[in-house]
Amino acid sequence: MRGWMTGRPARMLEENATPAARIARKPADCPARRCRAGSPYNVPLGETAGYGDPALHPTARNQRLPGGRERQRVDSRSQIHSLALAATPLTVAVLLLFAGLGVFSVPLRAAELSDLFAERVKSCVTVGFLIESELDRQPVTVLGTCIDANGTIILPSSAIGPRVSARQLKDFKVYRPDSATPYEAEYLGQDVLTGWHFVRAEEKLRADLVPLTAWIQPGTPELRLADEVWGVGLRGKDEDFRPYFLQSRVGLIQPLPQMTAIAAAEIGGPGLPVFNRAGALVGLTLNSFGQNFILFSRRDRGLPVVLVNAEESSVFLLAKEVLPNLSRIPRNVSGRPLPWLGAFGLEPVDPEVARFLHLENQSALVVSEVLENSPAEKAGLKGHDIIVALDGRPLPRLRPEQVVATYVEREIDRRQPGDVLPLAVLRDNQRLDLRVTLGDEPKIIREAGRRYFERLGFTVREFLYGDGIARRIKIADQAGVIVDFVKPNSPAAAGELAVEDWIREIDGRAIKTYGEAVDALAVIEADQNRTEFVLLTSRGSDTAVRRVKLK
Repeated sequence: MRGWMTGRPARMLEENATPAARIARKPADCPARRCRAGSPYNVPLGETAGYGDPALHPTARNQRLPGGRERQRVDSRSQIHSLALAATPLTVAVLLLFAGLGVFSVPLRAAELSDLFAERVKSCVTVGFLIESELDRQPVTVLGTCIDANGTIILPSSAIGPRVSARQLKDFKVYRPDSATPYEAEYLGQDVLTGWHFVRAEEKLRADLVPLTAWIQPGTPELRLADEVWGVGLRGKDEDFRPYFLQSRVGLIQPLPQMTAIAAAEIGGPGLPVFNRAGALVGLTLNSFGQNFILFSRRDRGLPVVLVNAEESSVFLLAKEVLPNLSRIPRNVSGRPLPWLGAFGLEPVDPEVARFLHLENQSALVVSEVLENSPAEKAGLKGHDIIVALDGRPLPRLRPEQVVATYVEREIDRRQPGDVLPLAVLRDNQRLDLRVTLGDEPKIIREAGRRYFERLGFTVREFLYGDGIARRIKIADQAGVIVDFVKPNSPAAAGELAVEDWIREIDGRAIKTYGEAVDALAVIEADQNRTEFVLLTSRGSDTAVRRVKLK
């Protein structure tokens, strides 16, 4: 698109321009370039503030120029009027087309945009920390945004994996742009609704940070297609996190289910704010979406690949989705309480089934399974029920259809355990109204107890409710522990133990709890005379006895 706009149309304008239009492009000292007598805009012909010309601030009525002269604000219609006076009918048609595309919008002057950038970059930081594993400490660097005067910073949900426990997170540091000076920080936890991780910087840094909310401008119009947006990128530690400018135009706005915009090109680092031409906050960048490509090589003739830009993103949440959730600072590092319904595998209704059920104008979800002893089961929800309404409102018609399940999950996550959630379902062609009292979600993997046995070469963790779901094990039969890590070239690796193996017996003794497993393995590890031990494990549908040799 960029090449099309600067290529053939530009040549068409030149070829079809009248002599007066060519005079308008003469050098600055040419008398023909003086202001047209009686012009209400006081702008020399050929100097109208077009696309890419940093002539005028869009919010300023008058701009002071050198020598005390004032330059009046020029809108796109006046630009078209001035140029059309010296153009052929074909040129006028092309200019009107460009005006409709927003090409002649009035941009900021470069100096003013630079000032806006310098101010708003003070809300952006880089956060570094370590993830401690059994063998080493892995350094991680992510981008974040300051949200309040207390130095609270939000990080994207992808900053920390779902399996990483808070106990593994060490040594948080915050870096300002263009600075290698580290400041101490504390990890506060993850919010279940937004997915954001919250960090709080030490007090001596806070005065140098500007909260995201400082850039809210009341009356800012909602974003539309083709609006200009810009943001901030930050280089790496080896370049002192130097900030750089990114700019594009809005290409798509769509509920996914949150209102999300996709720009024509990257407009910021993931997790950093996005602004409009006037510097008003309009959103917060998400992780970049993958783009499909076809890879050709001597061996592969058209191999499909998906590429993701990890450092910059063209996708951002609109500000109205961000601002109401800035107060959702976790009460603890686990992010609890976590509201829980207990309906597993929500799938969109097949289009043909939807037409048969007269659900063409809304969405509906089929419940694949209702979990044992869950709030959903207690409320009477059953597998194969079709959810058609939540809290008295029909499920919205969203595309793609998979987004509807996310919508329902978010509606649950914005509530608290103990809240009542009204559901309307279809069962055997009858509509039923259910009232579900949400519970607190059972322990999740990042909260599980873990223990590493260095001599044995593996880590075990608690058997969780989710492990029972994955293995279709009833609560009464859930016991033992799960292998969480296997050290390469260790006795456990030689004994063919693998991550996610379910250990049910140790040396012929059934293991009922995590504590029993830890005690039994600790005794084996401490006994320097032991030459081997035996585990009964399950992997998928297979059960095997694994002999682990220590010598």
